Amino acid sequence: MTLLDPWNTPFDMPPFGTFTDDDFAPALDAALAQARAGINTVAADTRPATFENVIEAMEHAEDDLGRVASLFFILAGADSTPKREELQREFSAKFATYGAEVSSNQALFARIDDLWKRRDSLGLSAEQMRVLMLSRRGFVRSGAQLKGPDADRMKAVKERLAALGTQFTQNLLADERSWFMPLGEDDLDGLPEFVIATARAAGLEKGQDGPVVTLSRSLIVPFLQFSTRRDLRKTAFEAWVARGANGGETDNRAIAAETLSLRQERANLLGYESFADFKLETEMAKTPNRVRNLLMQVWAPARTAAIADAQVLEDLMVQDGINGPLEPWDWRFYAERRRKAEHDLDEAELKPYLQLDNMIDAAFDCASRLFGLSFKALDVAMYHPDARAWEVTRDGKHVAVFMGDYFARGSKRSGAWCTAFRSQARKPKLQTPLVLNVCNFAKPAEGQPALLSFDDARTLFHEFGHALHQMLSDVDYASVSGTSVARDFVELPSQLYEHWLEVPEVLSKFAVHAETGKPMPQDLLKRMLGAATFDMGFQTVEYVASALVDLAFHEGTAPADPMAKQAQVLDAIDMPPAIRMRHATPQFAHVFAGDGYSSGYYSYMWSEVMDADAFDSFKEAGSAFDADRAAALHDHILSKGGSEDAEDLYLKFRGRMPDATALLQNRGLG
Repeated sequence: MTLLDPWNTPFDMPPFGTFTDDDFAPALDAALAQARAGINTVAADTRPATFENVIEAMEHAEDDLGRVASLFFILAGADSTPKREELQREFSAKFATYGAEVSSNQALFARIDDLWKRRDSLGLSAEQMRVLMLSRRGFVRSGAQLKGPDADRMKAVKERLAALGTQFTQNLLADERSWFMPLGEDDLDGLPEFVIATARAAGLEKGQDGPVVTLSRSLIVPFLQFSTRRDLRKTAFEAWVARGANGGETDNRAIAAETLSLRQERANLLGYESFADFKLETEMAKTPNRVRNLLMQVWAPARTAAIADAQVLEDLMVQDGINGPLEPWDWRFYAERRRKAEHDLDEAELKPYLQLDNMIDAAFDCASRLFGLSFKALDVAMYHPDARAWEVTRDGKHVAVFMGDYFARGSKRSGAWCTAFRSQARKPKLQTPLVLNVCNFAKPAEGQPALLSFDDARTLFHEFGHALHQMLSDVDYASVSGTSVARDFVELPSQLYEHWLEVPEVLSKFAVHAETGKPMPQDLLKRMLGAATFDMGFQTVEYVASALVDLAFHEGTAPADPMAKQAQVLDAIDMPPAIRMRHATPQFAHVFAGDGYSSGYYSYMWSEVMDADAFDSFKEAGSAFDADRAAALHDHILSKGGSEDAEDLYLKFRGRMPDATALLQNRGLG
């Protein structure tokens, strides 16, 4: 069998366990050749252009390519091997070449353009009209109207950007994988048992005899919260923020500079003054000024709160006999001490109530109550022993397959994300979605339950919100299915779903102690929810600073030295010295691993303006599970994908567009 053969598996899932890394290259090469031939056939068709023989035929021509490429690139991110990393570098370039060939195919664009000119006489549905518009716009923005040397240069720029994005990602993974700090028994002071257990498990993975701290967020953050060893906190923190900037082959600073230069050139070739102007044109925000106005509206109160918090934390340091300024490796430690003092809330007390399996069940239960979904565990082969799958049904009818891969490991890139092996569509053929959530939670010792922090649990709900957007999609064409929406709209379903984690009746049912089986005491529940906005100045400042740096990188002339530009931006906004950007440039994968979030890191906050307002509509209706509001969310947002304009969808759901008032109140900054 080859990977291009039909996958005779349950629900046409990838045939995990039946192929090796050696099968990818021939399958990807063959799929690329097949797609090229299909696209060229569409372009060379001498019949009058129709929606079916151009747009639908284009989508169908890439069916096998999409199937095999999705499988490979998902595995390259979630379970990398040296062979997969080598293939990723090779095929990122090949895919960039292929994409440039398609977008510069003049005969193909002429047929699309012809359809666009005749669009009012074609009898298209509203969705078909939007697919046609998006297709033509995509070609234009890819350089289809460029000629001669400009067209050749655009192709070279895009190929180089693809290679740089892959190298950035692999450099970051290499730095994260290679660094760890062994801990002796006398280095464990202050660490709760769950942190020690995680560190011991990490040590086993690294081939060590004892516990270690790695650069996995699920381990290093609690270490910074609890370790009384200021010297070790400093060592770990500095290694964490140095990822991608350690010199040598894995240093990302030159890659960032070249990426920004090429992006500016790409925008200029298309007639835009800056890459931000180009990128934001298709988003809800539209312009850099609107983005900056939102970010600065939030920055001022967030910075004020953070400065006040810093003084409180510095006073706690003085009580410990430490004179001198509060440092970044001190913040989480003293914030945790303050949280325990002010809210009587200890992460070690809280964590046994947040079991991974129970939080998965909680996410499923909310989806069942809101949208009528049911989840049944599947006994199927997966790509890694930690990954698992469920069939999703509604009223007994198959809807999707949902997969989860929750634990951190050296073969997985950092962060959390939602992706799909296959997106929902009805045309040119019916296909149900195969959706995957990937997280990096700390893996427990053998036989022990996996315990989450509240932030981990929020991440799980966030990614499941993305998954619902994919699974509940109900459109004709995959190109507008699920999360194929404006970047500053895509985070609305995910961030909105986080709110259900904080609904007391959800926690009362699913926050059950791992040892006693007893539900979380009401007093602890109240203290936890009461602390929901604790340290929000810090969290908001580190995020907004990153978003402002991203915008500045792309708004004007590309900086020759991105690190100097980063420093300039942070100085201009008077960044509090004890807080670092959430993602410093050399590790800013959102922006440099590809251009998905370039000029778009602000989108989480843009979406948060909407998600805060959207959840308010449930509160106004009197219940987080109000049936009418859930139906409106399903019908006007989750099922529509990108088949309609994002602003129109929100207006249909809510009746008006929001402002930042609810966001500031939710963050405790209003």
